[in-house]
Amino acid sequence: MLKLPVYALTPFTLLDYPGKTACIVWFSGCNMRCGYCHNPEIVKGGKGKYSVEETVAFLEKRKGLLDGVVLSGGEATLYKDIVPFTETVKDFGYAVKLDTNGTRPDIVRTLLERNLLDYVALDYKAPKSAFHKVTETDLFAPFSKTLRLLTQQDDVPFEVRTTVHSGLLGTDEIDEIAADLAQKGYRTTYYVQNYINNNGEPVLGNLAAQTTPLDTKSLARPPDFTLSFRNF
Repeated sequence: MLKLPVYALTPFTLLDYPGKTACIVWFSGCNMRCGYCHNPEIVKGGKGKYSVEETVAFLEKRKGLLDGVVLSGGEATLYKDIVPFTETVKDFGYAVKLDTNGTRPDIVRTLLERNLLDYVALDYKAPKSAFHKVTETDLFAPFSKTLRLLTQQDDVPFEVRTTVHSGLLGTDEIDEIAADLAQKGYRTTYYVQNYINNNGEPVLGNLAAQTTPLDTKSLARPPDFTLSFRNF
């Protein structure tokens, strides 16, 4: 029996998988502690609220009704059983999108090699100089391996995104990320997400409200890919 802590199931979304109708499987647990995280209950989650059997039954009932499944969290790649689980999802005929922080390049590589992924959204939390400040971890090296792995393959489209709380990151850090992406051969759209929490929802860290959003006009504009700005 597979061991995966499924925290929640979102039955339908038009926003989380570009160009597809999808559902979301949310996995409990994360190896980062980003202060702006708006899913603290998932990050700190324990065993999950749904069994793997319940989750598979949920997905089987929706065969033919949805285009894809988003694997999100938390961090789905923390669990080795995500590989056979994704095989089941693909056997149902779904396209699979993975949302990941990139700190398990071994799992991402396996998923790619077995042709189990159709789209990846990679969170570039911070440049190396600020990675610990943002994530409270020293996992930049494995993240960088995942980024290189994705840029060196052409079969699976992927996007890179960074959430910015101006108390943690500024234009210098975003320029540093953009330069690293350019150096590694990234050529599509880099999404810079301005952190917004107008409703006072609980977040993981004790961050003060962001009073000065990132000055996007002063960012360097890399010639090889597009910078896109959106709220988070």
